[in-house]
Amino acid sequence: MPMPSDIKVIDLMLSVPGEDNSQWYEYMKPMLLDAESRELFKMPAQYMFKDIPQAGKKEDYIAYTLEQMDKHNIEKALMGFDENNETAMEALRRHPERFMASYEANPNNAMDEVRKIERLYHEYGLKAVTGFPSGLCPQVPINDKKWYPIYAKLVELDLPFCVCVGVPGPRLPMAPQKVELLDEVCWFFPELKVVMRHGGEPWDDLAWKLMLKYPNLYYSTSAFAPKYYPESIIDFANTRGANQVMYAGYFPMGISLDRIFRDMPDVPFKDEVWPKFLRENAQRVFKINECQT
Repeated sequence: MPMPSDIKVIDLMLSVPGEDNSQWYEYMKPMLLDAESRELFKMPAQYMFKDIPQAGKKEDYIAYTLEQMDKHNIEKALMGFDENNETAMEALRRHPERFMASYEANPNNAMDEVRKIERLYHEYGLKAVTGFPSGLCPQVPINDKKWYPIYAKLVELDLPFCVCVGVPGPRLPMAPQKVELLDEVCWFFPELKVVMRHGGEPWDDLAWKLMLKYPNLYYSTSAFAPKYYPESIIDFANTRGANQVMYAGYFPMGISLDRIFRDMPDVPFKDEVWPKFLRENAQRVFKINECQT
């Protein structure tokens, strides 16, 4: 039951920090209506996190991130990427063996977004597309028809869709991220691999029930310190869901890797679940170590 120390971990949510990361959230500001979120918070869900990691001034933030990964035996990390993000571009160029690219899609851009996803896939070896339905402006619910061309392209490319579900941390309406909306998507796109992000609370019981129903629906633990992983998800992983629950962190957005891996040994996974949770499920679902075609 204790967490093994010899598994090379795959982290499904990690970024390279800078001295000031507040620019990451500029796109969300039109949706943030309270003064505290708009003017005081360095990240829009700051009220939820006690010790947001601060890298401080570093000569090389990519090298610093690799040091943090090596400290906790993280072999590879899925990183948000766009061609306007110079740091992410440089990280992928310098260390393609450590960083994998994901792209956060905006379905409001219609077919231009579909074409961009296909281009990024072929040019940069994109491993996943991500979505933040409540953070879009305007918001786009998970089952909205605007997403459907993107879902169809992801099926064609065999790329996972990693989507935030549950009550969002930022002070934004939650309706676009209700877990129940996944039922329609998984029904209509049975080949689409959907990976839930950010907990799904308070609908975690519904999340595991839908995973039981749909074999291509998965759960990742992003944005949660291990001591707060929902008990229902741990129970599901230990019973019928060992192949559908996988590790994702939240460094440096809200939780340090030191905090995550300090808490991790106390998670009561069965011995046979740990390798799947920390590595094997991600390796299979995201086709890691396979050649790009």
